[in-house]
Amino acid sequence: MDHPKRDGKLEMLPPPPPVVPPNFVPEKVANRLPMARPGVASKGQRISLLTNHFKVSISRTDGYFYHYSVSIKYEDDTPVDAKGIGRTIISKLQETYSHELDAKKFAYDGEKALFTVGPLPQNKLEFTVIMDDGSANRSRGGHGSPGDDGSDTKRSRRQPRSKTYKVAISYAAKIPIQSIANALRGNDSEQFQEAVRVLDIILRQNAAQKGCLLVRQSFFHNEPRNFVDIGGGVVGCRGFHSSFRATQGGLSLNMDVSTTMIVKPGPVIDFLLFNQKVEHPQQIDWAKAKRTLKNLRIKASTSNMEYKIIGLSDLRCKDQTFFFKQRREGSSDATEVEITVYDYFVSHRNIRLKFSGDFPCINVGKLKRATYIPIELCTLVSLQRYTKALSNLQRASLVEKSRQKPQERINSLRQALVSSNYAADPLLQSCGISISSEFTSIEGRVLPPPKLKFGGNEDFVPRNGRWNFNNKSVFKPTTRFVQWAAVNFSNNCNMKKICDDLVRCGSRKGISIKDPYRIFSENVQSRRNPAPIRVDQMIEQLKAGLPGAPVFILCVLPERKNSDLYGPWKRKNLSELGVVTQCIAPTRAVNDQYLTNLGGINSLLSIEHSPMPIMVCQVPTLIVGMDVSHGSPGRDVPSIAAVVSSRQWPLISQYRAAVRSQSPRSEMIDCLFKPISGTVDQGIFRELLDDFHKSSHKKPEHIIIFRDGVSESQFNQVLNIELDQIIQACKFKDEQWNPKFMVVVAQKNHHTKFFQSNSPDNVPPGTVIDKGVCHPRNNDFYMCAHAGMIGTSRPTHYHVLHDEIGFSPDELQDFVHSLSYVYQRSTTAISVVAPICYAHLAAAQVSQFVKFEEGSSDRASTASGGAAAVPELPRLHKNTCNTMFFC
Repeated sequence: MDHPKRDGKLEMLPPPPPVVPPNFVPEKVANRLPMARPGVASKGQRISLLTNHFKVSISRTDGYFYHYSVSIKYEDDTPVDAKGIGRTIISKLQETYSHELDAKKFAYDGEKALFTVGPLPQNKLEFTVIMDDGSANRSRGGHGSPGDDGSDTKRSRRQPRSKTYKVAISYAAKIPIQSIANALRGNDSEQFQEAVRVLDIILRQNAAQKGCLLVRQSFFHNEPRNFVDIGGGVVGCRGFHSSFRATQGGLSLNMDVSTTMIVKPGPVIDFLLFNQKVEHPQQIDWAKAKRTLKNLRIKASTSNMEYKIIGLSDLRCKDQTFFFKQRREGSSDATEVEITVYDYFVSHRNIRLKFSGDFPCINVGKLKRATYIPIELCTLVSLQRYTKALSNLQRASLVEKSRQKPQERINSLRQALVSSNYAADPLLQSCGISISSEFTSIEGRVLPPPKLKFGGNEDFVPRNGRWNFNNKSVFKPTTRFVQWAAVNFSNNCNMKKICDDLVRCGSRKGISIKDPYRIFSENVQSRRNPAPIRVDQMIEQLKAGLPGAPVFILCVLPERKNSDLYGPWKRKNLSELGVVTQCIAPTRAVNDQYLTNLGGINSLLSIEHSPMPIMVCQVPTLIVGMDVSHGSPGRDVPSIAAVVSSRQWPLISQYRAAVRSQSPRSEMIDCLFKPISGTVDQGIFRELLDDFHKSSHKKPEHIIIFRDGVSESQFNQVLNIELDQIIQACKFKDEQWNPKFMVVVAQKNHHTKFFQSNSPDNVPPGTVIDKGVCHPRNNDFYMCAHAGMIGTSRPTHYHVLHDEIGFSPDELQDFVHSLSYVYQRSTTAISVVAPICYAHLAAAQVSQFVKFEEGSSDRASTASGGAAAVPELPRLHKNTCNTMFFC
């Protein structure tokens, strides 16, 4: 049979389906659910805390929330996209038909779901709602914006002054309010989740009625005092998050300060100047401007109406024409004439245009019916989300300008609770809900820091979550500096001094560093070439100037952030050449901060080299960190799955990483188990198991998995998809092997904060909370392992989903706390366990090896089930795959 050809070349057929050995039977397990809390811990010094949870009381539990489906159509039965206009229509419906609805108040989600306390008069109701045209469709043209089909008179004659909608409300389900009380007793259910969803929708509606921008459960008022300019035409807008949570102490309202990015309101031309960082409109890239402005809303100064931008005119305002029907004097007849947008506004509207004539017009019409407005008459309205990726400078500016000290955050939350005025909300009143105005008092515990071990067998106890290497040597010096070289892509640094400083610093830290074999500097002529070519040329210099492959290369880059050279350089060395390399962009002499990142083991936990009774040091234990990173918002590029694992047991400070690409925006890792024959498994987990076996000379009896980046709604998928793959990978390696598993999810993206009751400072490092505001049934706890030096400390929320090993609460919290002290890039305790940080770093670094293009199919691999092909990432070289290259 002939192979298919494309462009004269043989086209490779997709690989055959995976072959599973006949004697391999994956273990069938019942649907796993998150485990219940086995108890609470007691270790540590007690501390009185406040938390941003406000106690909620429910005076009635005998009623029901009634759920109705909402359908909104035009008169011709065409469905209406309710998003944006649905709230206005439903509000008008309530006002018009209050009697027919028994004066019921609605909780409407803005799209297709509506809730009431108690039933409506009938299970199916149909209404006709007549809206004023201006309020019903804010993006319709008016006499302030000429179209391509006639004059203002014709437009006003063709367009009715009102618009009619048909609204159907149909019964869907009822939810007992009693389910909230049941959940607080530990009997969680889908009905409870639905009941809390109704309460959260009431909060959203409360904010929408105040004119807020809604971003899930965060609400942002149009108050300039809450805006901070972060550059590029982008503004950080401070608001607040508000949602109901079930806790051990009962139902609570969790409120927190929240920040989102919005487009800077004001003249469109000013926004474009800021966004493109140019000083004059003549310098604006209008193709880029068209992409940036699309779908933003503007207000036209001529009509004071809002419109949505669909694009820009193809020609400049003085050249862009449309047909205009002009009446003759003394006659009712109209003659159609072609006129430029500029002449129309200047001659017929008597509006003076200062500079719009030479630039494109804003198009606010429809795809086949353009409506043009000169750009200087357009102003961007406030509270429009900016959803594109921020630059590093913008991100740093946002963090700096939006952080608040603990007392400042407390004051902001008190003000937000007062301004929300939930006590006056009629729907909350009808539910019998009242919300306390006081922060909830709880008890926490402060765990003692673990003891660290440095070079010379020196023990050290960190203070306030910090330590340094002054007068200390590293525990295990690197051996990389036997034959090493330095390369310089920068033209303004003293490479000889950098290398001398490195040798001198190494001597103080117990690292024997010889002078580099040679220092290579980039040719001046090469600096104008694309980054991959510059890297190739530097590699050629290295090969020509060295007697053999170096063990280590120190690379000096010209920019500290976003250097185009970083990705190609790392790929060339780590993937193709198998050489460990460290990139720096020094603004001053090399110091300890650089040195601690140049290899070796800086410090260990003392328990790793002592007979202390910690479970992971007594039984061969594999510690795993898993994370998935996604492309920037709006970019359809592959997601990157990274899994790191410990090696050289009983150490828990050494890790290696395996990284793969997968379908865009897919959070579940789908390549943990990937058999391609009866004996070959190319999945990530087999790679990690083989390395542990080789480096530790044992198979792990315990496997502890830390998972980052998943929400509570995805917990069951972690347990029943990812854990299943891991179990299958173990069985595939050895059918008789039955390791025990533990799965812990770490969440940073939540809104619970803790404050000291009697101090304005952040909570001390090592603070742990497992009662008061945790889940009423599930096994979870909060931990602030780090010292919050600026802003308000954000605790990590750990959820123990599965535990076959049998950790006690004290043992587990102590272990998690210790893993915050083994991060080799830092001399401070970090806020989340090191394996998760390493997974995040590995995904970020390897993702820069390839600049994915949207829809790219180069080196694509087809996912199981015929899914879309995903470009593969380069694999690490055998010389570097077991190193901590990501540090």
